[in-house]
Amino acid sequence: MDQTREFGLLSPPLFLLIPVIFIIVKHISSLSSKRRPLPPGPRPWPIVGNIFLLEKKLHIPMTRFAKVHGPLISLRLGTQVVVVGSSPAAATEILKNHDRLLSARWQSKVIPRKSHELERISVIWNPTCNDQWKSLRALFRTELFSAKAIDSQASLREKKSSEMVEFLTARQGKDMIGLEDQEVASGLKSLVSRMMELAAAPNMADFYPILAGLDPQGLRRKMSECVEEMIGVWEIYIKERREKHVNDDPITDFLDVFLSNGFDDDLINWLIVELFSAGVETNTTTVEWAMAEILKNKRVLEKLGEELDKVINKGSIHESEVSQLPYLNALLKETMRLHPPAPFLLPHRALETFEVMNYTIPKDSQVFVNVWAIGRDPSVWEEPLSFKPERFLGSSLDLKGHDFELIPFGSGRRICPGLPMAIRQIPLILANLIHYFDWSFENDDDPAKLDMNDKFGITLQKEKPLLIIPKKKF
Repeated sequence: MDQTREFGLLSPPLFLLIPVIFIIVKHISSLSSKRRPLPPGPRPWPIVGNIFLLEKKLHIPMTRFAKVHGPLISLRLGTQVVVVGSSPAAATEILKNHDRLLSARWQSKVIPRKSHELERISVIWNPTCNDQWKSLRALFRTELFSAKAIDSQASLREKKSSEMVEFLTARQGKDMIGLEDQEVASGLKSLVSRMMELAAAPNMADFYPILAGLDPQGLRRKMSECVEEMIGVWEIYIKERREKHVNDDPITDFLDVFLSNGFDDDLINWLIVELFSAGVETNTTTVEWAMAEILKNKRVLEKLGEELDKVINKGSIHESEVSQLPYLNALLKETMRLHPPAPFLLPHRALETFEVMNYTIPKDSQVFVNVWAIGRDPSVWEEPLSFKPERFLGSSLDLKGHDFELIPFGSGRRICPGLPMAIRQIPLILANLIHYFDWSFENDDDPAKLDMNDKFGITLQKEKPLLIIPKKKF
C-alpha cells in the first residue's frame, strides 16, 4: 500500500517528463537532419581515420579520390578533418565566396613558433588576419612588391641575370654542381630544401594534437635547428646594416625597408625566413620545370628561340624587352598549370562551422585547394597532359588569382604577396638561359625521353634533378 502510494506520488511528474523528453529528442534529431553531411571521401578507420591511405606523392591519391567522390572531399587524419577542393568551382567557393571564413591559416606543429608569436612576426603562417598581419601585408604590397618598388630594382635583377650568364659561360661543359662553390648560397639552398622536406613530412603531432608537446618524430626540433642555422647565415649582415642605417643611408632593398620601419631582429629574421622559403624555392623549382619542358619539346624550344631572336639584341636582356615576349609569358603560365609550385597551396583553417556546396565544413578543419588536379582536369583543359603554351596566346587568363582554372599563387586574402615579383623575375631568367645558350644532356640522351616525374612536398620538385650542359651561342 505504501509502495503503491509512493509510486502514485512519483508517477505524475514522470508522466509529465515523457513528452518533454520526446520533444527534446525530436528537436535534436531535427537539427541533426538539417545539418549537411561532411563532404564525401574514403571511409575512415576508427582512431586512425584515413592515415593509411596517405602516399608519398600525396597529390596523386587526392586527385584520384576527387574523381571517385567529387570535387569537394573530406578525410580524417587521426582526430583532424581535412577538406580538399579539386575543381575551379570548389576553389571559387573556398578562396572567394567564403574567403572570410577560411582566411585563417592552419598551423602545422612542425613550425617552431607558438601561435601568439606568429601573430606578431609572420605573414605566411600568421594563424589569423589580425591587425599586425594586415600591416605587414600592406608593407609588402606598397614597399616590396608594388609596381614602383619592382621597377626600381629592375636594373639589379638585370645585373644578376648577366652575372648568371657570365658564370655559366665560364663553366660551360663542366658539372653544374660547381654552382655550389658559392658557399653561402649553397648553404641557404640546402637549408631551404631541408625545411621544405620537414614541413611536408607526415607529422603525428598534426594528426593527434595532444602529442604536440612530445614532438614524437622530432620534426619540430629539426625544423627549429634548421631555422636557427639559416638565421645564422645572415644575422651578421643585419647587424652591420643596422649600424649603417643610423646614418640615414638610402633604401636599396628589403632589409632597408624593414629597418626603416623599426622592426626588431626577431621580426626581420622570421620575415626573411618566410621570403626565402616561399620565394626562392618556388622560383627555382618553376625555372627547373620550365627548362625541362622547353628542352623536352623541340617545337617549343624553336618557337621560343625565334621570338627571342626577334626582340632581344645580343647585349644584356632588359625586363622591358621580356614584357614584349608573349610566347615566353604564355610558357610561364603553361608551366605553372602543369607544375604548380605548391600543389595544394597552403592550408586554410575554418574559423567556424559553415556550409560549402551543400556540405558541412567543421570549425578548425584544414582546407586545401588541389591546384595540381585543377591544372590537369580534362573537363577544364583540352589535352591537359600536353605542354602547349599556345593555349594561352590571346587568352585573358592570368596568374593573378581571378581565374580559378589557373591559381598557382592562390587567391583572396591569402594570395602570395610575391606574385608581382615572380612573374617578372622568372621570365627574365628563362630568357637569358635560352637566348644565350644551347643546352645538351649528359651522354647525348634524347630530350624527348626526359623523366618528368615529380617529388611531392610543400613545393613540387622534379624527382630527378635536371642535369644539362650549357654551350654559349655567341
